[in-house]
Amino acid sequence: MQTLTVVVPAYNEGEGLRAFHARLAAVFDALDLTCEVLYVDDGSRDDTWAVISALREADARVGGLRLSRNFGKELALTAGLDHADADAVVVIDADLQDPPELIPQFVRVWREGFDVVYGTRASRAGESRLKRATAALFYRVMARLSPTPVPRDTGDFRLLSARALAALKQVRERQRFMKGLFAWVGYRQTAIVYHRDPRHAGASKFSYWRLWNFALEGVTSFSGVPLKIASYVGIATALLAFLYAVWVFGKAALFGDPVRGYPTLMVVILFLGGVQLMALGMIGEYLSRLYLEAKQRPLYLIDEHHAPRAGAHAAAAPR
Repeated sequence: MQTLTVVVPAYNEGEGLRAFHARLAAVFDALDLTCEVLYVDDGSRDDTWAVISALREADARVGGLRLSRNFGKELALTAGLDHADADAVVVIDADLQDPPELIPQFVRVWREGFDVVYGTRASRAGESRLKRATAALFYRVMARLSPTPVPRDTGDFRLLSARALAALKQVRERQRFMKGLFAWVGYRQTAIVYHRDPRHAGASKFSYWRLWNFALEGVTSFSGVPLKIASYVGIATALLAFLYAVWVFGKAALFGDPVRGYPTLMVVILFLGGVQLMALGMIGEYLSRLYLEAKQRPLYLIDEHHAPRAGAHAAAAPR
């Protein structure tokens, strides 16, 4: 029989994890697959690991992976995928914004021959207008900047075939933008449109500052366009400065118009200084990522790992 593993990264999700598993277990019962779920505790500070342990005792299909500290969702997700070994793997968050009841539809489309089936959000209930607007803007900017087509309005909720998962495991970069990596592996991909629900419990772990840094991660991981923009802005600024110099010199030579002093000088210096700092900042973002890659630290460290008792589909992979 075909096997399915569901990977669920969790950070401080103890309050709603039981409700999530109840719905997921009902989905498992209706599928004609050997199903397992691997919960990844990303260094939670609440009782998330205790809840996962209790679920393991009650359901033999539950496995648990506890990281040594909080590494962030992208690396927690990577850890879960590294330890998944099945014919198909589904990635889903534990907050019930993405409905587990959609998994059978993912499986049906996968059996039609698709390697990646991802959920595209038609609506985002429970989120502010600002968050929806900035998310829409981000995906559209990524579509413009990145040569890798990243699906719009699409999160991590998706199904991966065994060969798509094997390809993804070969990508070991430290600064990871998983939505881009899912698209980068290629193969046959298709979307299922759904309406996203509000969180079942707790609060989002992504502040606007973290979302901003996440957006920078995505852009710098999959596009070199910001560096080109810095070059173009520098060329345009130099050209404007040259034209302005010719204009000032011409006025002084032909009309005896005196060259303005301090105010003009300060404006030019501040403008050029701002452009230079902007360009250096862009270069610094890329250099910082090269620095982290050069150190070759492990992507994550594991505190505890318990495979599901129902069948050992989870096997350790390179980190």
